[in-house]
Amino acid sequence: MARLTIEDTEDYDEQLCSDAQFLCSHQRMDTELVDRLVLQLNRIYPQILSDNEACKFRSLSVPTEVRLRELLMFLHGKGDEACFEFYRALHIHAEDIYFSLPTRTRKRGPMFFLSCFSLAVGIAFLYYYGESQRHKCTEAMLYCSMIRFSKDAKDVFVSYVEVGKLK
Repeated sequence: MARLTIEDTEDYDEQLCSDAQFLCSHQRMDTELVDRLVLQLNRIYPQILSDNEACKFRSLSVPTEVRLRELLMFLHGKGDEACFEFYRALHIHAEDIYFSLPTRTRKRGPMFFLSCFSLAVGIAFLYYYGESQRHKCTEAMLYCSMIRFSKDAKDVFVSYVEVGKLK
């Protein structure tokens, strides 16, 4: 699971303003997900969202888009900590939405793209040279391309290289 970190250039309440339009227009932000987010904020952090406020944001008589927009404006007014906890709840309940937020995708720096490129090059080497002709540069490329991967992905690459050495 990825860690939530604070960027020095932008606070969570500013990020929430930037992400609000995306969140309100995203199809996965349905009634059930909004309810789960409200319940998490209410149960875990009642100082952020009281029982009365939670009931207001869970009212089914109001359309989900309106409730979500009002919740985001309310959290923005509460400050940075409330916005941080909203992002944390979103990360727990809808990781795919969290990682597709405009403020998250904008923060992917050159190392992200370099690691993707090195993976593509490593796979191209494997495809091009295949099992029959192993070159030393393929092993080096595999070791370089796995630098930013998770432990499981690294294990797969290392085992592939080790099996190749035995042949």
